[in-house]
Amino acid sequence: MLISEVIAKMKQYHKGTVNGKPIDEATTRDKILYGDPMQECTGILTSCWASVDVVRTAIERGANLIIVHEALFYNHGDHQDWLLESGNKTYLAKKELLDKHGIVVWRDHDYIHSGIPYGDGYVDGIFYGVMKKLDWEKYLVDPIARPMTYVLPKTTARKVGEYVKERFHLNGIKVLGDLDAPVEKVYISMHIMAQGALENEIIKKIDSEQIDCVLSLELIDYTVSEYIRDSAMLGFAKAILAVGHFNMEEYGMEYMLKYLPQALGEAIPASFVQSGDMYEFLV
Repeated sequence: MLISEVIAKMKQYHKGTVNGKPIDEATTRDKILYGDPMQECTGILTSCWASVDVVRTAIERGANLIIVHEALFYNHGDHQDWLLESGNKTYLAKKELLDKHGIVVWRDHDYIHSGIPYGDGYVDGIFYGVMKKLDWEKYLVDPIARPMTYVLPKTTARKVGEYVKERFHLNGIKVLGDLDAPVEKVYISMHIMAQGALENEIIKKIDSEQIDCVLSLELIDYTVSEYIRDSAMLGFAKAILAVGHFNMEEYGMEYMLKYLPQALGEAIPASFVQSGDMYEFLV
């Protein structure tokens, strides 16, 4: 099967609509980021981001298609002209590695978030994979289509953090608030990046829905972080576990292996590799 056919079949397998409208091929982030898709697919590697080590792993495993969730070359839209014009050494070395081994990188972002088949409907393929990795399906209180909120057996933020760190193979987790806060309700908050109204809504949700612990992707030092710290100082036991964007969403890409054969209609050698914990900690 040609790589171009693999990509087309994957798009067909996903729901392919956002807010009731078909994903626009002209504006979607889900582009072939690199390489020639008009070649036979020798194998597939899935990961969150095609780091140099991920590319090397694909080469070692004989895979010439890497399906990722995030951009390849350090900017939204994966524009390369500015890197080429400046003679960026890191870019040129990575490009040479991809060229030498005929690697194709395709980004599956909008499509996988639009949904993968589940029962009679669809679920967000990334956060469904996260839920399965955490084995929290039995604790879900959100609609399955977008699984973000869970009620766990009584525990603490510290124990939740240790569990997530182990399951996600992380070096550590940055924590704000009260590590020993009693925890039942946990919420995956998406991005906390000073977007104004979004952070206001997250704070309202934490308060009105009595969220004890937040698992965040990006996390800045103000807005929600300030709120959580004040809450803990006032005795309203709250905590944020700042897991990280790639660290969290990796496992939607691992879950892709479960449905790849069905999506493609045949078994192509496929494997997952963690693009790696983004963070080291000096303590």
